[in-house]
Amino acid sequence: MGSVKQFQVTFDCAEPERVARFWCDVLGYVVPPPPEGFATWTDFDRSLPPEHQGSAFACVDPTGVGPRLFFQRVPEGKVVKNRVHLDVRAGTGLVGDERLATLEAECTRLVALGAVRVQLLAADGVEESCIVMQDVEGNEFCLD
Repeated sequence: MGSVKQFQVTFDCAEPERVARFWCDVLGYVVPPPPEGFATWTDFDRSLPPEHQGSAFACVDPTGVGPRLFFQRVPEGKVVKNRVHLDVRAGTGLVGDERLATLEAECTRLVALGAVRVQLLAADGVEESCIVMQDVEGNEFCLD
Protein backbone atom coordinates (compact mmCIF):
# COMPACT_ATOMS: atom_id res chain seq x y z
CA MET A 1 0.00 0.00 0.00
CA GLY A 2 1.36 3.42 -0.98
CA SER A 3 1.61 6.37 1.32
CA VAL A 4 -0.22 9.65 0.81
CA LYS A 5 2.04 12.22 -0.81
CA GLN A 6 -0.26 15.24 -0.95
CA PHE A 7 -3.06 16.61 1.16
CA GLN A 8 -5.02 19.80 1.55
CA VAL A 9 -6.30 21.55 4.64
CA THR A 10 -9.99 22.49 4.40
CA PHE A 11 -11.60 25.35 6.29
CA ASP A 12 -15.33 25.76 6.84
CA CYS A 13 -16.17 29.45 6.69
CA ALA A 14 -18.78 32.06 5.77
CA GLU A 15 -16.68 33.99 3.21
CA PRO A 16 -14.26 31.63 1.42
CA GLU A 17 -12.48 34.20 -0.73
CA ARG A 18 -11.95 36.63 2.16
CA VAL A 19 -10.49 33.93 4.41
CA ALA A 20 -8.36 32.49 1.59
CA ARG A 21 -6.87 35.87 0.75
CA PHE A 22 -6.06 36.43 4.45
CA TRP A 23 -4.11 33.14 4.52
CA CYS A 24 -2.38 34.03 1.23
CA ASP A 25 -1.07 37.17 2.94
CA VAL A 26 -0.10 35.31 6.12
CA LEU A 27 1.75 32.45 4.42
CA GLY A 28 2.91 33.96 1.13
CA TYR A 29 0.54 31.62 -0.72
CA VAL A 30 -1.04 32.47 -4.07
CA VAL A 31 -4.36 31.93 -5.77
CA PRO A 32 -3.93 29.22 -8.43
CA PRO A 33 -4.86 29.95 -12.05
CA PRO A 34 -8.56 29.63 -12.91
CA PRO A 35 -9.81 26.51 -14.69
CA GLU A 36 -9.10 26.18 -18.39
CA GLY A 37 -11.46 28.28 -20.47
CA PHE A 38 -11.83 31.05 -17.87
CA ALA A 39 -9.76 34.24 -17.82
CA THR A 40 -10.40 34.85 -14.10
CA TRP A 41 -11.89 33.17 -11.04
CA THR A 42 -14.68 35.77 -11.20
CA ASP A 43 -15.56 34.54 -14.70
CA PHE A 44 -15.58 30.95 -13.44
CA ASP A 45 -17.69 31.87 -10.41
CA ARG A 46 -20.27 33.61 -12.63
CA SER A 47 -20.62 30.39 -14.67
CA LEU A 48 -21.89 28.52 -11.60
CA PRO A 49 -25.52 28.34 -10.49
CA PRO A 50 -26.32 31.27 -8.16
CA GLU A 51 -26.46 29.05 -5.07
CA HIS A 52 -22.87 27.88 -5.71
CA GLN A 53 -21.33 31.26 -6.52
CA GLY A 54 -18.79 32.30 -3.89
CA SER A 55 -19.03 28.90 -2.19
CA ALA A 56 -15.35 27.92 -2.39
CA PHE A 57 -11.87 29.32 -2.87
CA ALA A 58 -8.35 27.92 -2.63
CA CYS A 59 -4.76 29.00 -2.31
CA VAL A 60 -1.48 27.19 -2.84
CA ASP A 61 2.15 27.41 -1.84
CA PRO A 62 3.97 28.88 -4.87
CA THR A 63 6.96 26.62 -4.12
CA GLY A 64 4.75 23.53 -4.20
CA VAL A 65 6.03 22.39 -0.81
CA GLY A 66 3.14 23.32 1.49
CA PRO A 67 -0.36 21.87 1.34
CA ARG A 68 -3.17 23.41 -0.66
CA LEU A 69 -5.64 25.33 1.50
CA PHE A 70 -9.31 25.00 0.55
CA PHE A 71 -12.09 27.20 1.93
CA GLN A 72 -15.72 26.15 1.67
CA ARG A 73 -18.82 28.08 2.61
CA VAL A 74 -20.99 26.46 5.27
CA PRO A 75 -24.27 27.77 6.66
CA GLU A 76 -23.43 27.42 10.34
CA GLY A 77 -21.08 29.72 12.22
CA LYS A 78 -18.14 28.67 14.35
CA VAL A 79 -19.25 27.89 17.89
CA VAL A 80 -16.40 25.99 19.57
CA LYS A 81 -12.61 25.82 19.53
CA ASN A 82 -11.06 24.30 16.41
CA ARG A 83 -10.13 20.63 16.74
CA VAL A 84 -7.33 21.18 14.20
CA HIS A 85 -5.41 24.41 13.69
CA LEU A 86 -2.41 25.73 11.78
CA ASP A 87 0.84 26.62 13.50
CA VAL A 88 2.55 29.52 11.73
CA ARG A 89 6.21 28.92 12.48
CA ALA A 90 7.79 32.37 12.54
CA GLY A 91 10.32 31.78 15.32
CA THR A 92 11.84 28.50 14.15
CA GLY A 93 15.52 28.27 15.03
CA LEU A 94 15.50 31.42 17.14
CA VAL A 95 15.95 31.54 20.91
CA GLY A 96 15.43 33.90 23.80
CA ASP A 97 14.69 37.56 23.24
CA GLU A 98 15.29 37.26 19.49
CA ARG A 99 12.53 34.62 19.24
CA LEU A 100 10.07 36.69 21.29
CA ALA A 101 10.81 39.83 19.28
CA THR A 102 10.27 37.92 16.02
CA LEU A 103 6.96 36.50 17.26
CA GLU A 104 5.77 39.93 18.40
CA ALA A 105 6.75 41.53 15.08
CA GLU A 106 4.92 38.81 13.13
CA CYS A 107 1.92 39.15 15.44
CA THR A 108 1.79 42.88 14.68
CA ARG A 109 1.90 42.14 10.93
CA LEU A 110 -0.90 39.58 11.19
CA VAL A 111 -3.10 41.88 13.28
CA ALA A 112 -2.75 44.48 10.51
CA LEU A 113 -4.07 41.82 8.09
CA GLY A 114 -7.16 41.27 10.25
CA ALA A 115 -6.03 38.61 12.73
CA VAL A 116 -6.79 38.90 16.43
CA ARG A 117 -4.26 38.24 19.16
CA VAL A 118 -5.83 36.02 21.83
CA GLN A 119 -3.04 35.25 24.29
CA LEU A 120 0.63 34.44 24.80
CA LEU A 121 1.08 30.88 25.98
CA ALA A 122 4.37 30.84 27.86
CA ALA A 123 5.73 27.36 28.39
CA ASP A 124 8.76 26.18 30.36
CA GLY A 125 11.08 27.94 27.97
CA VAL A 126 10.86 30.73 25.43
CA GLU A 127 11.33 28.12 22.69
CA GLU A 128 8.05 26.47 23.69
CA SER A 129 5.99 29.67 23.87
CA CYS A 130 3.45 30.65 21.25
CA ILE A 131 0.90 33.36 20.58
CA VAL A 132 -2.65 32.10 20.10
CA MET A 133 -4.42 34.09 17.40
CA GLN A 134 -7.62 34.04 15.35
CA ASP A 135 -8.01 34.58 11.63
CA VAL A 136 -10.55 36.93 10.05
CA GLU A 137 -13.43 34.54 10.87
CA GLY A 138 -12.31 33.58 14.38
CA ASN A 139 -10.51 30.31 13.58
CA GLU A 140 -7.69 29.77 16.05
CA PHE A 141 -4.09 29.35 14.97
CA CYS A 142 -0.78 29.51 16.77
CA LEU A 143 2.15 31.74 16.00
CA ASP A 144 5.27 29.95 17.18
